[in-house]
Amino acid sequence: MLRNDMVARRLDRAVLGSVVLAVYAAAAFALNYGHTRVPLWLMWLVAPLSAVLPVLAAVRIARTAAFAGPTRRFWRHVAVILTLAGLGTVSNAVDAIGGPVPSQQFSTLTVCAYSSAVLTLLWALWRLPIGTTSAAERLRIGLDAATVLVAAAVFMWHFQTEPLLVTDGYRAGSLAVAGFTLVLELVAVFVIVKVVLSGHTYVARGTLRLFALGLFGGAFSGVAQRFVLDRPQLSLPQLAVPVILVVVTLGARRQYRTLLDPEVTRDAARRPFSVLPYLAVAAIDGLLLLSIAAGSGDLAVTAVAAVVLTGLVVWRQVNAFRENATLVERLDFNATHDALTRLPNRALFNQRLAAVLEAPGAPRPVSVALVDLDDFKLVNDTLGHGAGDALLVAVSARLADSVRPGDLVARLGGDEFVVLLDAIDPAEAELVAQRMVAALADPVLADGHELLVRASIGIADGRTGDAPGELLRLADIAMYAAKHDGGSGYRRYVPGMAGAVAGSAALGAQLRQAIFGGELFLEYQPIVTLDGHRLAGVEALVRWNHPARGPVAPIEFIPVAERTGLVVPLGEWVLREACRQLASWIAEFGPDAPEVMHVNVSARQLAAATFTDQVAAALADFAVPPQRLTVEITESAAVALGPAVTRLEELRRLGVRVSLDDFGTDQSSLTLLQDLPVDELKLDRSFVQRDESGRRGTMPAAVLALARVVGLDIVAEGVEEQDQADRLAALGYRKAQGYHFARPMPPAGIAALVRSESSRAARSVALR
Repeated sequence: MLRNDMVARRLDRAVLGSVVLAVYAAAAFALNYGHTRVPLWLMWLVAPLSAVLPVLAAVRIARTAAFAGPTRRFWRHVAVILTLAGLGTVSNAVDAIGGPVPSQQFSTLTVCAYSSAVLTLLWALWRLPIGTTSAAERLRIGLDAATVLVAAAVFMWHFQTEPLLVTDGYRAGSLAVAGFTLVLELVAVFVIVKVVLSGHTYVARGTLRLFALGLFGGAFSGVAQRFVLDRPQLSLPQLAVPVILVVVTLGARRQYRTLLDPEVTRDAARRPFSVLPYLAVAAIDGLLLLSIAAGSGDLAVTAVAAVVLTGLVVWRQVNAFRENATLVERLDFNATHDALTRLPNRALFNQRLAAVLEAPGAPRPVSVALVDLDDFKLVNDTLGHGAGDALLVAVSARLADSVRPGDLVARLGGDEFVVLLDAIDPAEAELVAQRMVAALADPVLADGHELLVRASIGIADGRTGDAPGELLRLADIAMYAAKHDGGSGYRRYVPGMAGAVAGSAALGAQLRQAIFGGELFLEYQPIVTLDGHRLAGVEALVRWNHPARGPVAPIEFIPVAERTGLVVPLGEWVLREACRQLASWIAEFGPDAPEVMHVNVSARQLAAATFTDQVAAALADFAVPPQRLTVEITESAAVALGPAVTRLEELRRLGVRVSLDDFGTDQSSLTLLQDLPVDELKLDRSFVQRDESGRRGTMPAAVLALARVVGLDIVAEGVEEQDQADRLAALGYRKAQGYHFARPMPPAGIAALVRSESSRAARSVALR
């Protein structure tokens, strides 16, 4: 910052020096207006000297690394431009005082030097990124620039080119020089107008304004030359060059201030309303009146220019009106539609629903279907908001394709959608809900991830004349009832449903208290070997003893935990309690303790970045070897993991085993075996039930063969009869669990089993 302040002070001194030289040049020009009082060589010396300070300022900015690349490049060009302009003034001085008498004519070398400076400046300005964003914006800039260009051309013709041609008698050489000068000046005007109208992203706003002032001064300096044609000791570059270079030095100082005060450029991208084209029209109108009063010979040229300018401004205004109309339409659309899915938003839905319910005429049935995606937060948390947004867009398209023509699909916000079904009977409304559920059943490709979509839909039936808010409230109650049933389905509102939903909400609040208040406990279901029914492990199952209701079934409170997010603290409690109990058995029974503890884990737990640390902490706190813990995940949870599947890899590196529960119940089971890092399969109970006919009877053998091919252990679940156990053993299954062997039991029951097995083993050894 200290260095920046030092450079800023040097630039301030450079501005002061430039101002002093410009004031001297103006004073000398004024003194020599009547006759020569100041030596001509001294007057001409000021012009090249005045280029030195702005050159140094431009080089300083070009070497400042804090500026963007386009900014530094522009100021390098400015340094070159100023050097060329300085050389031009030296050549101009030689032309003016190098002969026997003072002259106002430019030599070829002088014209080349000045032209090179102007062309380089035009190139530098043209290369500046202007950031126009649309065809309409580019048209607006072009029309404004053309308006100013036409006005400038007429002024230059009237005050500069036409008088010079009259003086020189319209000679061919004069025509060529005048034409080239006019075109060059007009190009300069066009470029600077284009930059000023477009914006100032890389060059400070004040700097561009100063450059515009300087270029206009240079472009129109020839206009005043006609007033000193009879005074050969005077030439406009004597005055114009030092004054213009003050502007350049001020621009450099303004540019550097953006480093010290970022507020200077905070509105750099804004393109404010420009009065340039309107000033151009006013100037031409004034010139037209002046020409009429003076009886000028180029009155026709001025009149034509006024007509052309009027046409350009009218064109611009018509284009502005069209832009405004388009903007109003866009604003209206954005006010009533969702920005992401482009569906109607809550405001438009409420408006349409009210209009339908308040419609005059005979009463007609109206239904509202409220759609809420299940576990959408999990997608956002694991895959990111990009995947979540892509999923919402895909869901909105599928919902729109599922309804009848004329039905309104809207997004209320988040993962909630709503459908207005007008003039529909309840049976047909259910068909629409079924189509929506079926449309969402197929996996969705979202941001490169294939996701399974589940949605809960609540339907409320009404009639015209009902209150819109009440109909939405009833649909909301029905939707929560669908979620309470496990999701991925629909429910129609019936009287009394509100009480059940409210009870579910109350149960969630009570479950939070249960987790942290000691109301939960674990039971353990044995996993046994089929060759001797020996204890091979146990699965931890959470239970809730409600202080007022008594035992609450897991099928009732586990879905509530999933919906409310309480499954995360609940799962952590289960993990730590299971590890504590296993450590207790190991301490009591040593090698006879259950070999493995199975703990169920939800997708939400795995989505947490700290889950692996939680497992490691639980194992360390209770000194449980990692290989004696197996985490179980369901196929549906595995599909929802996405990148969070790396959590399973972390667990395996820790030494913890991973088991895929309920195997065979999902569409993507075989794909999961390729993508998931698992050690074990648990065959779903639906394949174990006795059914010798058809494909179901062959599935246990097929799954066992698959597990052997990929090198996985396998456990059969849901064994309830002896013949099921015998059949599985005959197929080659080694482990199973189910009510046939033992129901879930408290820790004391497992301890009794261990003691019984130990006693039996001891007697067997004694008999041998």
